[in-house]
Amino acid sequence: MLFKIVKSIGRITIAGALVLFAVWLYIAQPTTQQNHKSSVHVDATRLRTHVETLAKTYAPRNYRETGNLDSCADYIFHHLMQAGAEVERQDFTVERRRYVNVIGRFGKERTKQIIIGAHYDAVEGTPGADDNASGVAALIELAYLIGKSDLNKGVELVAYSLEEPPFFGTDMMGSAFHASRIGPRRIEGVVVLEMIGCYDDRWGSQSYPMALLSLFYPHQGNFIAVVGKPDQREFTRRVKVGMNGATDLPVYSLNAPEFLPGVDFSDHRNYWAHGINAVMITDTAFYRNKAYHNVSDTPDRLDYSRMAKVVAGVFEALRTL
Repeated sequence: MLFKIVKSIGRITIAGALVLFAVWLYIAQPTTQQNHKSSVHVDATRLRTHVETLAKTYAPRNYRETGNLDSCADYIFHHLMQAGAEVERQDFTVERRRYVNVIGRFGKERTKQIIIGAHYDAVEGTPGADDNASGVAALIELAYLIGKSDLNKGVELVAYSLEEPPFFGTDMMGSAFHASRIGPRRIEGVVVLEMIGCYDDRWGSQSYPMALLSLFYPHQGNFIAVVGKPDQREFTRRVKVGMNGATDLPVYSLNAPEFLPGVDFSDHRNYWAHGINAVMITDTAFYRNKAYHNVSDTPDRLDYSRMAKVVAGVFEALRTL
């Protein structure tokens, strides 16, 4: 009798382990594939300058402060143009206020097109350094890298307004406006840069929306994540493989349903409704950054060296997509 019980427990344990293994393979897409080591130089000091300009000089930059938002837009416009992009402002009106998406295009005549975006507004009452001056700083420095390269695809860089509350999740988001006006172009995919500056090497510094995920991912908040939804696993995998190995910064990916908190918490969500592949590159926001949507989200808390590695990784992924 005891032998039968032990045998049954063993079978259940093996079955459970196989289920966990299958879940891990499906959502995390572990791989040994990696890109070549990047030779590009990304200046961490320049990244810090961009972040401080948005989070200090043009603060506050919430939806009420249209003057500061316009200054941010002008700042981004200037840098994209200086990098060699063909730049335009995409105006839209929400509640009788005018807002702007800034668009910079490289190789717009090419058939294959990739969109890379980041929102430049911040939550009311916060400096918004990680959320999301970090993503905008990366977008600007990507523009300079792209301007010096000869990619075999077109790249559209977009700095969005109105990602944050009270407009998040509505069709009044800047990215929703942009997504609805893409037209019949062939878009290979969208990569949204959403909070990429917070890292923590301490054990236990990384949390997850489900305890199960801690079995599959690190307990230290010292990696960058590529997040997408289940039916776009191939695009997520391609972005991760393109970034993996480009620097020594660990790259993980997650494909999960939208009901998992955080999976759709940025501008990439607005491209899904149009059938376009879209992922978010993130430091996982509030699952790591305790200053999320807080007055303490300041430039001095960010790791600009690792941010530079994210920029290099995204650039190398662009080459392979």
